[in-house]
Amino acid sequence: MTNLPKPTKTELAILNIMWVISPATVRQIHEEIIKTGKTSYTTTLKMLQVMHQKGLVTRNSEHKAHIYEPTLSKKETQKQMLEDLKNRLFGGSISSLVMQALGTSDETKQSELDEIRALIEKVENS
Repeated sequence: MTNLPKPTKTELAILNIMWVISPATVRQIHEEIIKTGKTSYTTTLKMLQVMHQKGLVTRNSEHKAHIYEPTLSKKETQKQMLEDLKNRLFGGSISSLVMQALGTSDETKQSELDEIRALIEKVENS
């Protein structure tokens, strides 16, 4: 897996949009961003340029409008960020991370617990 810089909160918001609509132009991405907040087109453009420099997105310049795509899938990004969180905050312990996540959430649904049990069984049987 490529080890890219961790996206900032704003970059993650943009990536979340891009994972749904990419490949996309700056205009298409900006139209989605302004549905949830106020920002200028030039700010969106600058953010995408910075994300491109960091390697978080790719840019196709063959057309009049540049087309952007995330470098990593949502799942790959989640895995990379979770691995970093596990190592930096939980001393590399996945059990500490999971226990903290489950132990501090009053909102864990039964369906989520069932998914977790199924995953544990799958891992144990592998």
